Amino acid sequence: MAAGRTVLVRGSAVQVLDVGSGPAVLLLHGSGPGTTGAGSWGATAEALAGSCRLVAPDLAGFGGTPLPPGSRGGRRTWTEQASGLVDALGLDRYVVVGHSMGAAVALSLAVARPSQVAGVVAVSAMGAPGAPLSPDLEAVWAAPPGRDGARDMLSRLLLDPALVGEQAVTARAAAMEAGEAAFEGLFPPPRQRWVDDLALAPAELAGVRAPVLLVHGAQDTVTPLATSVPALLASLPDARLHVLDRCGHAPAVEHPDAFRALLADFLGVEAPPDRRQDGRPS
Repeated sequence: MAAGRTVLVRGSAVQVLDVGSGPAVLLLHGSGPGTTGAGSWGATAEALAGSCRLVAPDLAGFGGTPLPPGSRGGRRTWTEQASGLVDALGLDRYVVVGHSMGAAVALSLAVARPSQVAGVVAVSAMGAPGAPLSPDLEAVWAAPPGRDGARDMLSRLLLDPALVGEQAVTARAAAMEAGEAAFEGLFPPPRQRWVDDLALAPAELAGVRAPVLLVHGAQDTVTPLATSVPALLASLPDARLHVLDRCGHAPAVEHPDAFRALLADFLGVEAPPDRRQDGRPS
């Protein structure tokens, strides 16, 4: 996997993982403390790099990308950053894949750039109008840096306790501590307002011209299926839904082979080989 690089976007430095060649895919991460583009999407990008160009930025306030002066983040900031990034990279046609918060930004980008966005894959999506703040999302945003906070957060994101091992906890705790100062100001209480900030109005969703694939875990308690997906399906003109059973908030981590096959099919490229080694169903 190639190392990340810095791209100057409207005067601000954005850390970007940029690998592979072929049709362009912009990968937007979610909102948990310690989240980065490479951490969220690195394995997916590596698997598909033979067929696509995959671009995974750290959104402002996460990883190696600082917030612009005077900004507290939010859907508008992240949408403008994504727009500036594709301009800086010279991308004129691309699919946007977003996880959780990143799904809301992906849909917002599709509204802002209808002639450029060829498709949207919204995974465990935020962005639904009227969605409530779930108790688990509240806890994720409030998770303190350190091993205890990392373990609690991962246990809410991932259904299978086996995925919340010591190596994963150690890595996430380090990322949370590294990003503590920037993340602290992104989602302070009361936190329903940040869910509302990420929500698209029905009229905005109705303006999404691109086809949308919604991918959701049946057991997601962070952005529950029942409070996220119906409003999106009701407003998006061209959407289809794939629900993964035995899956929480992170399909790309919990069922990587099934998720990559879905993504490859949507992109119209060859699916990467199944790399399961432990026999765990994908």
